[in-house]
Formats: sequence, structure tokens, C-alpha cells
Amino acid sequence: MTTLAVALDRADPRPLGAQLADQVRRQVTDGRLGAGDRLPSSRALARDLGVARAVTEQAYAQLVAEGWLEGRHGSGTFVCAATPARPAAARRTPRPAEAGLLRLDAGTPWIDPRYADAWRRAWRDVASARPPRGYDDPRGLPELRAELAARLGRTRGLDCDADEVLVTAGTTDGLRHLLGDLPPGPVAVEDPGYRAAVATVRLAGRTVVDVPALGPLPPLEGCAAAYLTPAHQHPLGPTLPGSERLAVLAGARSAGAVVVEDDYDSEFRYDVAPVPALASLDRDRVAYLGTASKSVAPSMRLGWLVPPPALLGALEATRLVTHDTASWPVQRAFLSLLRDGYVDKVVRSARRVYADRAARVAAALAPYALPRGPVAGMYATVELEPAATARAHAAARAAGFDVPLLADYCRSQVRHGLIIGFGGCTDADLDRALAVLTRALG
Repeated sequence: MTTLAVALDRADPRPLGAQLADQVRRQVTDGRLGAGDRLPSSRALARDLGVARAVTEQAYAQLVAEGWLEGRHGSGTFVCAATPARPAAARRTPRPAEAGLLRLDAGTPWIDPRYADAWRRAWRDVASARPPRGYDDPRGLPELRAELAARLGRTRGLDCDADEVLVTAGTTDGLRHLLGDLPPGPVAVEDPGYRAAVATVRLAGRTVVDVPALGPLPPLEGCAAAYLTPAHQHPLGPTLPGSERLAVLAGARSAGAVVVEDDYDSEFRYDVAPVPALASLDRDRVAYLGTASKSVAPSMRLGWLVPPPALLGALEATRLVTHDTASWPVQRAFLSLLRDGYVDKVVRSARRVYADRAARVAAALAPYALPRGPVAGMYATVELEPAATARAHAAARAAGFDVPLLADYCRSQVRHGLIIGFGGCTDADLDRALAVLTRALG
């Protein structure tokens, strides 16, 4: 008979029977108890542990039901399943410590704290609303789709109705849905470009074709789609000129490809009015992706997709089967934020802040390199020589700032420089970071 080495803790809130079952189960799965081992009787084990017999009987009954033990009439209780002793799990190599570093990234927005009351009101509205009894509409909350369609028409020149808008759990979620219903073929992606989009394309089992982020788009023959950021190229910054927009659409028509337009931060153009969406020029050829990440919060994980009409039915059918929709509470909260004017207010406020901070970045770095692209968005990309890039990057980290490298966004291209985000920091943080960078570059 096998002796059981177990210890029960009466201060533990779990029942004693559950504690005993857990410990015996663990000894079976880690190989200390082998198949065929006979266990003490429930009466003997209860006496040894100083507990009521009902405790040991409950534990044994649970483990018999799970298939770890078996009771043999007249013989006792035996282990009927076991696993060989497992080698110690390989320890994960820890990531380099990032504690204390303030990341000046390209995607964290600045949110005006003066409007916090409206944010709280939105979630109180969610709490008082009645959620759907079953799975929600696979296209998204109807009232939210209506608000988004009206907003896209007003701010992006995109003529669509509520039934043509699909609510997603963010930009990459919308891209993933599209990729699942496109014909076979690789996807052209700007280089340098949005790393999450590249990863999403590859995870969908498609090949990424690198196309230069600046200059005319190469022929798309053989490609199922081309992923672009025409309003504010990520991360270099330029806006796709009108003539090239027409050329992109003509090339996509010729190749039978879909252009995926990621319109991630067009509301933050602060020199002129935002350029109308590429999708406004050709609804049949362009799939439009929008997001709440840059205007409200990345953690909301909310976006929207306006696909070409020919793809709408397939996308709806897929989502109906998979129930792959954005969280209902998040949709309901964003609807309240739109109706309450919160989104418009924080966008206007952030636009003013970004305009000021972009000017400060440009002035500080003017002696070394001019930021690329128009004055727009929540970051500035500065191309530098490799040695200067490494020097400035290291100095920033030593001072507590993580400034992304342009090279990390490149695949085939070779470019060096820094991407200086100014949304997720204070004015004082930005000034300190710029002082560090200019000393390193001087």
C-alpha cells in the first residue's frame, strides 16, 4: 500500500476534501503515484489526517469520477491513470527590464482630462442599458453603426449607410475579417509600415509583399489586396498625393485587388482640413478601416470596417457563424461618447495639443534633421544617420525614455531614425526628452 504524503490546511478557505483531491491529483500527474498503486482506505487515511471519513470519501469519489482512481470491490482504491515524471519546464528567458521607461510611441493618444465626467457618464449609461438576450447583431450595434455612418460622411466624405458599416474590435480585427473573405493571394504592405498589419497578414497564412511607402505603387498583379495608410503614411508621414491616389485605384482595378485603407489618425491633421478618405473615390475597390484607438483609447479595442459592397454579404455571413463581434458594453459606451459630444471634444482638444508639440519637436530637431511628412498626428518621424540614431536612442533610454526606432518598422527598406510620439506624455516629459536627444545629436 502506498503512503500518501498530504497536508491539509484548515486556514485555507477551500474545503478539506477539495484540498485532498488536489494534492492526490497532483501526485498522479507529476508521476509520484503510478498506475496500479494502491491507496490507503478512506477510513485509514481519515484517521491519519485527523479528519472525518466523509472528507476522504469525498476526495476519492471526485478522483474516481475524473478517471484518476478506481475502486476495486473488496480490494481497495487504486491509481488507474498516471503520467510519466515530467522534466522541469524550461524557464522563459526574461525580457530586458523596461521598468521606469516612458515610451514615446506613435499610438498612445493624449486625452484631455477636463472631459472625464463625460467618460464616466458613458459607462453609467452602459450599466443602466439592457444588454441583448443572445448574441448581438454580427454587424454591430445598429444605433452605433448609424452614428458612425453619419460621422464618416461628415468628416471623411465617405457616403455609406448604417447597413454597410461593420463594427470591429479594432483595426487589425477588421483586417483579419477582410483577409478571411478575400480570394487567395499575397497582400502588398507599405515598407516601412504598420507592424501589426504585417503580423495580421502573416497570421492569416498570406504572404506579405513589400512595396515602398513613398513613390508610386508597383503593379498589384497576383495580389489579393494592398494595405495602405494614405492619409498619413505610417510611420513616415506623407499624405498620398491626388494623382497617386487615382493611380492606386486604377492599378487595383486592373489587378482585381482590394485596397485596404487604414485611416488611423486622419482627424489629427492640424494645418489644413483632413484629406477625404481614399474610399470616397471608389467604394467598389476600397475597404475602409477606422479606429477609436487614436481618438479615445487603444484599450477600448473598437473600430469599424466599411467593405466594398461585393464583400459585405460574405463578411456578415462569417461573423454570424463565428459571433466575432466587438464587445457590446464597449459599443454601447462609444455610442454614448459620440452622442454626448465627447469624441468631438477630445479630438479638437488633442489636435491643439499635438499642433503645439509637433512644432516643438520640429524646432528642437531642426539643426539635425527635419521631421518627415505634414504636421499631423501624434508623432514625428526624424530620419538620421545610423550612428546618430544609435547615439540618440541610447541617450534617451539612459534618461528614462523609450523612443522607437524607424528601422524596426522596415522590412526590405533600410532607413534609420527615430519616431517621437508625443501623445502619451506631458509637456514637461516631451521637453526633457527633446533636451536629451538634442544633446546626444549635437
